[in-house]
Amino acid sequence: MDTTVFVPVNDTDTPADGRLAVRARGLTKTYGTGEAQVRALDGVDVDFAEGRFTAIMGPSGSGKSTLMHLLAGLDTATSGQAFLGTTEITGLGDKALTRLRRDRVGFVFQQFNLLPMFSARDNITLPLELAGAKVDHVWFDTLVRTLGLEQRLEHRPSELSGGQQQRVAIARALIAQPEVVFADEPTGNLDSRSGAEVLSFLRRSVRELGRTIIMVTHDPAAAAYADRVILIADGRIAGEISDPTPEAVLAGLDALRSLEGPVADDGTQAGA
Repeated sequence: MDTTVFVPVNDTDTPADGRLAVRARGLTKTYGTGEAQVRALDGVDVDFAEGRFTAIMGPSGSGKSTLMHLLAGLDTATSGQAFLGTTEITGLGDKALTRLRRDRVGFVFQQFNLLPMFSARDNITLPLELAGAKVDHVWFDTLVRTLGLEQRLEHRPSELSGGQQQRVAIARALIAQPEVVFADEPTGNLDSRSGAEVLSFLRRSVRELGRTIIMVTHDPAAAAYADRVILIADGRIAGEISDPTPEAVLAGLDALRSLEGPVADDGTQAGA
């Protein structure tokens, strides 16, 4: 019997003017058939406002990465809808999805995925070259300055530290000025100091550059850099934490694992 107690996500992340960067309605993903069927996502409804930094967290196998992949158009839903702005991406064909991911979405992964023969400058501008678009030099300079890469533009990835490589990857994700950036465990390959630097830059890109970031992470300290944490368990949204701290996020995760009660807005168990 499913004993997990789920609480609804608050609507506090919905802006007053109603502008949402990403939303899901009844989003479901199953794998396999019959007795072997696994329901990775189970009717998820969730909104992500423009200009916000949101972290998605949950126990291993909770569905957090599946949710991000469906929202980003990297995987197909079994049922339900996912929207980027007003565009329903769950209704797009392969070519339209490819264009959407190229023109309107940025990605930052645990692996930096930089081309080793290219300089940092060329790695950053690569998405524009592939799309046949011109570089907005004002925006490029803003990104480089914000991410502290001014002295590293002519270096190849092998000449950069892990943290510097991830900052190049973030600049590459932002260079086309996408509507939303999806970050999947972006500090997973970094030491604690480099990870903290990268997370600070992600937060600055939201607060100073107006970007929208949705990040999957297993690290409560990383999630605390976000404006909001969405908690997921057993493929369903289990609660949220606004203005998170590492302690509140850890308490929220512990509550999910213990299956003893709902998660309150401060990350503690209701009634605890």
